[in-house]
Amino acid sequence: MSEITYSRQGDYLIPDLTLPTEPELPLGRYALMHRDYLEKHKRVTYLNLLTSGGLNGHLHEVEQTALQRLELLTKQLSAEQGVTEELKEKAPMQWVGLMNNIRSQAEEVILTELIYK
Repeated sequence: MSEITYSRQGDYLIPDLTLPTEPELPLGRYALMHRDYLEKHKRVTYLNLLTSGGLNGHLHEVEQTALQRLELLTKQLSAEQGVTEELKEKAPMQWVGLMNNIRSQAEEVILTELIYK
């Protein structure tokens, strides 16, 4: 561990603290939602990740996991509910409605299991 240095400001010595640099990673919608949740509801976890330099990595991992899970759940729910490419050709508006419903169901699972946990 490195030694802490101080700067004098008036009558006070203030520690010279800086956060570790983190790699720039693309953070999408789910990562940002999870960051806001951690910051507001899991403050200690948020601060530990931030000060250790692992916040962006954690958020990126959550984003990737959420996207993979969304794709998988969408495929599974489509198969279970009989939403096929054939239906897409025969009744496109019905297909769009069903797919929107399936996507909403999948997203609700993701928000519950990954983002707000």
